[in-house]
Amino acid sequence: MLRFKIFSFILTAFISLNVFGQNETNGLVNWISIKEAQELNKTAQKPFLFDFYTDWCGWCKHMMRTTYSNPNIAAYINQNFYPIKFNAEGKDTIEYNGKVYKPISREPKTPHEFALKMLGQQLSYPSTIFVTNNFEYTLLSQGYMEEKKLEPLLVFMVENVWRTITFDDFNKNFTRTFYDTVFSKKPVKLYTFQEVEKLQKKKPKKVLFHISSSFCNSGKVMQKTTFVDSAVAKIINEKFYLVEFNVEMGDTISFKGEKHFKALINNFPMHTLAFKLSNNRFSLPSLCFLDEQMNTIDVLNFYYSPETLKPVLLFYGDNHFKTKKWPEFYKEYTDKVKK
Repeated sequence: MLRFKIFSFILTAFISLNVFGQNETNGLVNWISIKEAQELNKTAQKPFLFDFYTDWCGWCKHMMRTTYSNPNIAAYINQNFYPIKFNAEGKDTIEYNGKVYKPISREPKTPHEFALKMLGQQLSYPSTIFVTNNFEYTLLSQGYMEEKKLEPLLVFMVENVWRTITFDDFNKNFTRTFYDTVFSKKPVKLYTFQEVEKLQKKKPKKVLFHISSSFCNSGKVMQKTTFVDSAVAKIINEKFYLVEFNVEMGDTISFKGEKHFKALINNFPMHTLAFKLSNNRFSLPSLCFLDEQMNTIDVLNFYYSPETLKPVLLFYGDNHFKTKKWPEFYKEYTDKVKK
């Protein structure tokens, strides 16, 4: 059965596999030690994925045979994370983020100090913990996870969605995008860069550039849920020209006397216009707000939900940014919403 998947930079669909006979110890993930992960992170930073397991945990082994034996899931984890398996009842002394953790007892089925540190009193297995590369943010998910449940967690961490929204809010819109597409939405008008340049001479408006790519999954969630939210779409259609800009596009574009094109940047082909519009504050995804003269006003990095984007659209669309600072405007906005 063909089914849409999200974790391939080239393919968007694959044949759903029932994987049997895979190694119930490791699956297809290239697990490394805590020491190795921290050493590698010093030169090439990635988030950590911890799998806390025990030798007697049947669901831990089942997750290895199924979810972690899915070739697409495993490939995405291997490329974007430092994956670490940790025996929550192991007897090794380990060092993590500058602190040493030891086994509490040599007796069997005794939790390790590190398991207590990361899981607290919620000693349930398997437990999956995601940690950012600078140890700034930690996210815990407990119990067996099929691929459908694990996918949004992976995207949430890799694409820095945690910086702008809670996982529960992101997961709701992720599910709407890739699985449950039946929800209320309003059409939003999209324009090309060339169309906007012509329209600015006849009917000037501010421009909202959504910079994304075919492999940016949080960008897809914004396309499929944020921009078509009824309240958000109404504001965009009235006050902005919305341009979906794919950094992988190959067209040469002239903008303000300069030619912009796809070039190899950090070993990946990306369009240089994305850097121009974002004032070199580019990330995936990014929202660039331009005025009627096509000058960049501001840039928002990472994912924005309908609820978080709406006040920003009003702030710039109604020109509040010319007379107020964002904190002042946002307080007034939230006070009105509460009434």
